[in-house]
Amino acid sequence: MIALDEGGREQDRTRVVRGAPPAPGEASDLERILAEVYQALQEKGYDPIRQLAFYLLTGEPAYITAHRGARSLVTKLERDEVLQFLLRHYLKDRSSP
Repeated sequence: MIALDEGGREQDRTRVVRGAPPAPGEASDLERILAEVYQALQEKGYDPIRQLAFYLLTGEPAYITAHRGARSLVTKLERDEVLQFLLRHYLKDRSSP
């Protein structure tokens, strides 16, 4: 069902998320933590991309190994900020000619 305003125009019901992007130092912390978690997962023989993806989707730390403190490190990150960071970099790289 499409909601219309008084003039018969379609209403935009998009939820807007406010907030500034992370400061440069925060992004490098995020990158460092992701790299360390990735390496720990790889060392234990897991597929790091798959494990991180399921962690980001569910918030369940059990998807991340405790090896080298990776589970503790990853829980310091806000999952939504990680997703924003990854999307920002992926889309930026894709939009370059």
